[in-house]
Amino acid sequence: MTKEIKLLFLGGIGEIGKNMTVLEYENDMVIIDAGLSFPNSDEMPGIDYVIPDYTYLIQNKEKIKGIILTHGHEDHIGALPYILKELNVPVYGSNLSIALVEHKLSEQRVENAKLMRVSANDVIKLGNLSVEFIRVTHSIAGCFALAITTPKGVVFFTGDFKIDQTPIDGKRSDLARIAELGSKGILLMLQDSTNVERDGYTMSERSVGESLDQIFSCNKTKRIIVATFASNIHRIQQIIDCALKYGRRIAFSGRSMENIARIAGNIKELNYPYASIVEIDKISTVPGDKLCIITTGTQGEPESALSRMSLNDFKKVLINSNDTIIISASSIPGNEKMIYRLINNLSKLGADVLYDSLRAVHVSGHACREELKLMLALAQPKYFIPIHGEYRHLKKHVELAEIMGVPKANTKIPELGRIYGVSKAQIVVREKVQSGSIMLDGNLQENSEVLIRDRKTIAEDGIVIVIVTLSPNDELINPPIIIMRGTTLPESVLENIKDTITSHFQTSGTSEIDITDAKAVVRRIVSKIIYNQSKRRVMVIPIVIEV
Repeated sequence: MTKEIKLLFLGGIGEIGKNMTVLEYENDMVIIDAGLSFPNSDEMPGIDYVIPDYTYLIQNKEKIKGIILTHGHEDHIGALPYILKELNVPVYGSNLSIALVEHKLSEQRVENAKLMRVSANDVIKLGNLSVEFIRVTHSIAGCFALAITTPKGVVFFTGDFKIDQTPIDGKRSDLARIAELGSKGILLMLQDSTNVERDGYTMSERSVGESLDQIFSCNKTKRIIVATFASNIHRIQQIIDCALKYGRRIAFSGRSMENIARIAGNIKELNYPYASIVEIDKISTVPGDKLCIITTGTQGEPESALSRMSLNDFKKVLINSNDTIIISASSIPGNEKMIYRLINNLSKLGADVLYDSLRAVHVSGHACREELKLMLALAQPKYFIPIHGEYRHLKKHVELAEIMGVPKANTKIPELGRIYGVSKAQIVVREKVQSGSIMLDGNLQENSEVLIRDRKTIAEDGIVIVIVTLSPNDELINPPIIIMRGTTLPESVLENIKDTITSHFQTSGTSEIDITDAKAVVRRIVSKIIYNQSKRRVMVIPIVIEV
């Protein structure tokens, strides 16, 4: 077989979040990003985070030369503490990305990680591969596109980006370098698909600053609370700038917001005079019209600072009619109900609540169709694979690439866990490896779908515990005890269950039966009776005691 580049997608394909891509050539392998996703509580009850199944990386750890970070968002760095416990490989990223990773590793007590800071235009050599870091704009500082040079050609990876000509930090995307690479020849391009369904261009981040300024100007007599994503450093900077302009002190609320504000401030990615900051515990010393609170909770997360404020469960901040609250973020699909519940609760407490559909208080960090087309035109790739999106995004993106001149035969809609072979002559589908999700519940890792199925059953249909006490001769000593949680059963059904169990053990009492078999019998009897009566598959937990 002709030597080829191998590409493998362990996350971020057919989904939003937990981005992880593997690029391999012969015995050299690099990992691009290692992110997590936040599960929908209806789909994964009790699960805190989801990370990619990285079994393939463990199996091939001798080949791995490094992990490359495009930027510091959770869906690109959140899995690192778990992966670095098992892989002793260097991690390369921007100053801010590495600072955020350091904090995450410290929280998870991961020590001795090899963290390497790089800057735009840096080139690093990793075996037969060289990686060039190219500056792009997004909704966080320190973002890179990657040009990975292999013996077969250049693989161009856009990372998350938009083309913002007036970025807050003044650092525009390096389109000239991308055009230069394109003129020399890019073998394969992988591009962010998030906003492929949106026509036109993504608005500049500065447009949010203009809206915020108007809101601050019109609310000079009120306390202002702004909720945004903690990682959106440029948004936070604009909120800080508005607060200072109108003579307000600033309080950060929410654990992630406080941490990131401190980390970004220490490395000068956020700029503010420390005298302007007031601890959230001491805001009572500042008049409301002289205060701006920057908080987490844009998605209505139950334990977030803003959600707790909306329920009067946050003693440090009590919401009233003197508050103007700005939710400076868009809703993540699936979170709409929680967000509208949050807005309703805040409004009931008397606050004026401003959000994206009312005022221009948010812009996306991802490129829309015209920006995607521009990047394709600059890169001029021979082959194209869309990434970072659900299936409909990936399909639309392939169609867009065809419009821009990439032949249909030279494109692939990627599949999670599938390896793709790329050479100058062809792009082909290869074997599939173990992939999927690892669910994190506290400090526990679980990749079993049975766990989620059981939790859904308990949440939807409830649980029935049946306690049976047997003598040494396997005879029933007392009538069964039935305990129900999350469900109710008619008295007639309960009596039927007790009578059937009693009858069974009276009949079989002379034959030996072990506890495991006894439990199976009880579970089968109870499940069948309940299903016949209610058509519900309640979880049944039998407890058999021998005395």
